[in-house]
Amino acid sequence: MVSGDAGYVVHEGCDHIFFVGFLGAGKSTLARNLGSLFHRSHVDTDRLVERLLGKSVSEVFAEDGEGAFRDAETGELAALARRKSLLVSCGGGIVERSKNCGLMHEMGVVVYLEGDLADSLRQIRCPERRPDLGSNAHAAAVLTRRRPLYEEAADITVDIRNKTFEQVALESGGLLWERGLL
Repeated sequence: MVSGDAGYVVHEGCDHIFFVGFLGAGKSTLARNLGSLFHRSHVDTDRLVERLLGKSVSEVFAEDGEGAFRDAETGELAALARRKSLLVSCGGGIVERSKNCGLMHEMGVVVYLEGDLADSLRQIRCPERRPDLGSNAHAAAVLTRRRPLYEEAADITVDIRNKTFEQVALESGGLLWERGLL
């Protein structure tokens, strides 16, 4: 990392910051807002897959199955190695494949936004667009299965429970800034 002419930190190589966590954790909003604040590009793996396949995540799950979605997700994730200094909002299930966790660690740092199901359900605006959600009981089972995967993948964990988005953004930005990652 070197200082740029305008006083910004210029990172060299592939140094992405990947935001992981359950549905509704605020990963996309956080990546977008931190990107604006720190002049870094942001991408969303779900949106990358939708563009690649020409259909929504829900349509891919319904028409092609979760396996097809996960294959495309892994491919799009691997393609990020050609870019640098991205803030990457990851789909909630990206940790389901250990290969994805390995790719994220090869390319940067993983930040886990840790919350409870109640936090997620409160934040989800369009539940019909969330194929992993299903019923509350199904969502709870998915979160229980994924929580240890998130924890294992995380380089940094930010507890989002009972916090406003502003509090989470300040804490996340502060931690990343202190470590020279933003």
